[in-house]
Amino acid sequence: MTNEWDAVIIGGGIAGLSAAQMLGRSRRRTLVIDAGEPRNRFAAHMHGVLGHDGKDPAELLEVGRAEARGYGVEFAAGSVAELVDEGPRIRVVRADGAVDTARAVIITTGVRDDLPDVPGLAEEWGRTVLHCPYCHGWEVADTRLAVLATSPMSLHQADLVRQLSDDVTVFTAAAEPLDEEAAVRLAARGVRIERAPVAQVRRAESGLVVTTNGGAEYGVDAIFTGGAPELDLAFAASFELARTEAPGDPLAVDMLGRTSHPRIFAAGNVTAPFANVPVAMGAGSMAGAGVNAALVAQDADAAVAARAAERNAAWEERYAAEDRFWTGRVNATVADVVRALPPGTALDVGAGEGGDAVWLAGNGWRVQGVDVSATAVRRASVFAQERGVDVDFRVGDGAASVDGTFDLVLTTFLHSWEPDFPRIRLLREAASRVAPGGHLLAVSHAAPPPWVSEMPAHAPVMRAPDEELALLGLDPQVWHPALVETRAREVTAPDGTAAHLDDGVLLLRRLE
Repeated sequence: MTNEWDAVIIGGGIAGLSAAQMLGRSRRRTLVIDAGEPRNRFAAHMHGVLGHDGKDPAELLEVGRAEARGYGVEFAAGSVAELVDEGPRIRVVRADGAVDTARAVIITTGVRDDLPDVPGLAEEWGRTVLHCPYCHGWEVADTRLAVLATSPMSLHQADLVRQLSDDVTVFTAAAEPLDEEAAVRLAARGVRIERAPVAQVRRAESGLVVTTNGGAEYGVDAIFTGGAPELDLAFAASFELARTEAPGDPLAVDMLGRTSHPRIFAAGNVTAPFANVPVAMGAGSMAGAGVNAALVAQDADAAVAARAAERNAAWEERYAAEDRFWTGRVNATVADVVRALPPGTALDVGAGEGGDAVWLAGNGWRVQGVDVSATAVRRASVFAQERGVDVDFRVGDGAASVDGTFDLVLTTFLHSWEPDFPRIRLLREAASRVAPGGHLLAVSHAAPPPWVSEMPAHAPVMRAPDEELALLGLDPQVWHPALVETRAREVTAPDGTAAHLDDGVLLLRRLE
């Protein structure tokens, strides 16, 4: 059985639950797969978490799970064995063989702390062996404190611990040779320096006893040390996600938690190994929002594509319903404007049955024509053969469906009765296919026919050329307006009387 989700979150710690809450509130079908081993499970209390100071971390997680369930988020106990890229979805294979598919995945599996190999140290981890002065320092202030260095970076931790107590011993073997300036700095604040490696840590009635290889013993109440962060991301190895150069090689993400793969996000200690609960909470919240925003964009793109397919199908049906739709004659305004341009390559966007494109080819242009209707393209090809000219007609949705650039890109009456017809986008796409020194020519209906007293509610949008030029927003340093005008074209009205139509003419030259 395969379950389909909008998002699967791998890891149910603080970051994962924060992401789940945001996705649940956004009405996304979300699954959290949780192995039940949060990083702070060894601590009985957490601190530095506004509004939750002193609370048991397990209690906060339980509250978070309940809140997420309230928004429809589902949970599964277990771990993930493999992620598989399937294009629009990611297949999530659990260790027990269950399979889920998701449009997006958020990795919040955290890290494992690899402690120094000192007997007795791991047994006290989270109780009297601590890692963060901000999370645990207040509770051991003014007691006998020690810092077990794991690298030269640990000396910064020693500075922080000295803020908590006057009685501090630093075991510096892993930071040797100790920088002279650092040694002077520590000594100036009364910090004892022990260079011999630590051999053992054991609990005694009066606290902890730290024994060095030389046999010296130090009585302390708490030890601060830094475990090397280890990330277990073997399940995502095939994606080769980008990493940063920080300790542990955490995943690289943007502000919204997106990794180097567009459908995989990450938050919490897998991106910031030394982040505390509030940081993980904030990052998880942003990752959840980031996934929802990405899915919203995908949903909108899919809706636009579906709407375009409906519109294109309607045009095909319209062409197929008649033997011939247009007269086959070139538009008079097009012919008048193009005669002043030197022949070159041309693209006719919305070529229809080929009247303008065939005329261009007959006047020395090398022409491609594109239209959404297969029937129109077929008729245009036959028309070109009958006229003895070579035009490359093809089915496509606008200039974006054609490769290359052209000396002239032409659109003639690129209008539609659909209220959401993306005319400006199509014109921008047409402009993107104009070669340097070439022209964009858009001939449009600038006003309704004079014999129509009132246009229907969903009539095509008809704008003056200067309005369309402003809406296009083209760079004035790149584009020169050669013609921006309205021309009257003589026609015969439906009642047989003489009339005229207003054609908008927008001729733009690309300078570079």
